[in-house]
Amino acid sequence: MAERKHGVPAPPTESTVRNQDWDGQDLTGQTHTRVCFSHVDLTESTGTGALFTECAFRDCRFNASSHVDAAFVNCTFTGCSFFDASFLRCKLLGSVFDRCGFDLMKVTGGDWSFVGLPGADLRKAVLTGVRMREADLTGARCQGATLHRVDLSGACLHGADLSGADLRGSDISAVDPWNTTVAGTVVDIEQAIVLAGLMGLDVQPGLDG
Repeated sequence: MAERKHGVPAPPTESTVRNQDWDGQDLTGQTHTRVCFSHVDLTESTGTGALFTECAFRDCRFNASSHVDAAFVNCTFTGCSFFDASFLRCKLLGSVFDRCGFDLMKVTGGDWSFVGLPGADLRKAVLTGVRMREADLTGARCQGATLHRVDLSGACLHGADLSGADLRGSDISAVDPWNTTVAGTVVDIEQAIVLAGLMGLDVQPGLDG
């Protein structure tokens, strides 16, 4: 069970939506606070500007759904599927994911700072231009994932596997090369210099001649 930072408990829910078929539903403008969504099918749902605050999603399907300028703030996702889901400029501040699937998930822009993704399988996810400051990616499996221009400053990457991942343009100052697998990771020149510094190497200009 994924835990929030510093062991803070998940917010209590005050109402429940159970076993509902929201397949293809337009979520535009909807607002939900402290609602528990259990076994709700949100496959191919769409919407702009939906707001979910301190909600819990248990065994819900977000497959092929599309969310634009939506916010899932301080929510908890347990056993949910995000296959081929897309998030554009969405805010997921402080949300926690436990035993969720992220195959082919696409995240573009937005703020995912302080999210909890310990042990998450992100191998087939594509994240571009996302703010993920102080995110918990402990033990995350990111082999072959695409993380372009992702702000990972202050993120916890202890035990994460970034082998073969494409991290070009991302802030990797929080990567500990001794406790994070980085073999085969794709980086740009500036990132290579950062990694060398993190390993204690003193990078100097080349010798002429």
